[in-house]
Amino acid sequence: MLKGKTILFGVTGSIAAYKSVDIIRRLIAEGAVVNVVMTEAACRFIPPYTFEIITGMSVYKDLFGDSFSHINLPKEADLLIIAPATANTINKFACGIADNLLTSIWLAYEGVALMAPAMNSRMYRNPIVKKSRVELSGLGVRFIGPAEGGLACGEEGIGRMAEASDVVEAAITALTPKDLAGHRILVTAGPTIEPMDPVRFISNRSSGKMGFAIARAALRRGADVTLISGPTSLRPPDGAAMVYVESADDMEKAVLKDLRKSTSLIMAAAVSDFTPSVINKSKLRKSEITTLKLKETRDILKKVSVQKGKRIFIGFAAETGKNIENAKKKLKDKKLDLIVLNDVSEKGAGFGVDTNIVTIIDKKGSAKEYSLMKKLDVANIILDGLLNLKA
Repeated sequence: MLKGKTILFGVTGSIAAYKSVDIIRRLIAEGAVVNVVMTEAACRFIPPYTFEIITGMSVYKDLFGDSFSHINLPKEADLLIIAPATANTINKFACGIADNLLTSIWLAYEGVALMAPAMNSRMYRNPIVKKSRVELSGLGVRFIGPAEGGLACGEEGIGRMAEASDVVEAAITALTPKDLAGHRILVTAGPTIEPMDPVRFISNRSSGKMGFAIARAALRRGADVTLISGPTSLRPPDGAAMVYVESADDMEKAVLKDLRKSTSLIMAAAVSDFTPSVINKSKLRKSEITTLKLKETRDILKKVSVQKGKRIFIGFAAETGKNIENAKKKLKDKKLDLIVLNDVSEKGAGFGVDTNIVTIIDKKGSAKEYSLMKKLDVANIILDGLLNLKA
């Protein structure tokens, strides 16, 4: 995701500096070149040699070590990240104070900057620090966190530095071309659950990972995303408007409500085909369950197809076997523009995994097969298809 990108990474004096090690390791794993700049205070919390081992390059910490490092480093950077960002550094950045290498770099930097604040909650709420954050936000700085929780001082409150995954996600988003800007994409994900009684339900094995990957990829590319999800343990992608549902009926209502303001619908959810005919208000005894009567749920895509208009509809066909004819029939019956067929019986393409193997079929009947890849890569291929349909 970050291949060929150069990131200038500032570390300031906070106990949270240990998190920077993991962030930088992940950025490098994504293909980025990372140049680390440390303040004098940061060196008291973590030795520069740690970052030199991870990056394979010298750490920059002295304003007078290289006469032009404060000019050359920001000139070559695609992105500036300050993590952790202390109250001291935030205030200096806002006021234009340049008394060390990092603050001097800030004055010469002209690109996107990300900051992950880390401090005591009373410091974070201080009016001066708040004013500095507002000032920097107005200049285009994007703040990541902080979170609430236990602080190093033993207190509880806001001020915990964002986790490594959040900072890396923000970096990838910042450097991803915004070719979906202006698109409002409605994505469904996960299973639905159909209750028998207050305790039991029927469902399927969908984890929601494919739909969540589509939402994340669309957000990175600048789209406004509404994600309607059945029950799942996945953490929602930052920036998505989340709608949580349980049953197929709940999902249908949510889709109909949000479709009006959407330009595209991507139905990645595994909606239950059947639901119990009767929902008992009290728990059934085992001896009472001799048979289970089911009725079909309403087909959401068929229901919303009458409201399609100029919207792009993309659906999924999960099969045990590469049944292309079934997928083509579904594409036609539900007025889809694209359908994504995946054989869940193939290794690496089933439920609960981070990879998929798909065949994408368009309205002309053309089918393109893709080999095993990460679901996030599949998501981007689907979104490329959406863009091509808009072109």
